[in-house]
Amino acid sequence: MKRLLALFLSFTCMILPGCSAEQSGAGEKQKTLTVYSTISSDSERAVFRKLADSFQKEHPDIQVNVHFPGNDYENMMRVRMAADDMPDLFDTHGWAKIRYGEYTADLSGMSWTKRLDPNLNSMLKDAKGRIYAFPLNQAKDGLAYNRTMLEKYGIKPPESMDDFMKALRQIKEKSGGTVTPFWFAGYEKSSFAQYYDQFAAPLLITDPAHRYKKQLLNGTFRWTHFTYLSDKLKEMQKENLLNIDAVTAKRSQLIELMAQNKIAFTLQGGTLGQDVAQINPKVKVGIIPTPAVHKGDAPVWIGGERYTLAAFKDSPRLKEAKQFIAFMARPEHAKSIAEATSLPAGLVNVQTDIFYANDYKRYQHIKVQPYFDRLYLPNGMWDVMGTAGQELMADILTPAEISAKLGREYKRLRLQSDSQGAEKE
Repeated sequence: MKRLLALFLSFTCMILPGCSAEQSGAGEKQKTLTVYSTISSDSERAVFRKLADSFQKEHPDIQVNVHFPGNDYENMMRVRMAADDMPDLFDTHGWAKIRYGEYTADLSGMSWTKRLDPNLNSMLKDAKGRIYAFPLNQAKDGLAYNRTMLEKYGIKPPESMDDFMKALRQIKEKSGGTVTPFWFAGYEKSSFAQYYDQFAAPLLITDPAHRYKKQLLNGTFRWTHFTYLSDKLKEMQKENLLNIDAVTAKRSQLIELMAQNKIAFTLQGGTLGQDVAQINPKVKVGIIPTPAVHKGDAPVWIGGERYTLAAFKDSPRLKEAKQFIAFMARPEHAKSIAEATSLPAGLVNVQTDIFYANDYKRYQHIKVQPYFDRLYLPNGMWDVMGTAGQELMADILTPAEISAKLGREYKRLRLQSDSQGAEKE
């Protein structure tokens, strides 16, 4: 049965773009590198393709085929991992060690690794010094906010959840209800997943008196501890501190609404600030770390690897793959791709001129906490959290019922992951 499955997966891989079976070309003089990436915006993809073209000019014997599968990325990678036929280079999008580790080549011998930002060590480096991927940039997620509005109303950027709730109420009151204090693009469930994932770290990890690392990792975590986040979200909804259409609003609406001074806070970062400035330069958008939940704790950046390049350890073009990574790691190229994504570079010797540069500098003392789901939850929980947020907002489930559902799915997905691991062995 396993042999039949392997044959099926191999056949499936053959019909996918960029499979090594299609690119082997034994008689060809030019070698072909296949690259898969999760880069999403057209402008970011354009910069990546431009760099790939420059690499080809330096190495006329190497052709680079770049693929951006979008929402199909993870499904494609699952098929290819099962067939043990990965692209020469691929994006680990936050899962360098946990999901993709056994397929990646060790990059620790490359010169750029000496300049890897220590904030990324826990995500990209193991205890033995092995490095799993090259970071094209690094995420530092918090709250994007309308700086112009907060200054107008005399509201300081919040550092705790209590401060945050107070700020939301002040904005509602002082704007006469014309401004949405906290805006969600809930049509895409990832908006709610992001809320749960960002605030889970200060709720369950960063405060010494409320730390559940061990329980989350060994499967004994009690999900009643998670109910706080659903309670807070429901409290915001009942007090009209969220947009009325939080479940149906689309991300495409965000830029225009922020530019019209109709939004105070949102979870969306990236190029939001510069996109708003192009429409209305009078509206200044800033970014702050995720507020602390427990009294006495500090705010925290939520982040880690965003876009990366990992080399497939069994690629027949591993040498060429590492050449491409070395090319992308040159300071001028690392700067170019990081600036295109409006995020800091992953190398300490690369200073980026990005929209939120002053904010990141102002909060450079704030620690970066890895994404909660990547360290503590089984694969699949991101979608579960997103759906849970939609169900909460639509009054389908109560906060307590949300926690019960998350607990059931957490156990089911852990068992599924263990079962798949055992079968593979």
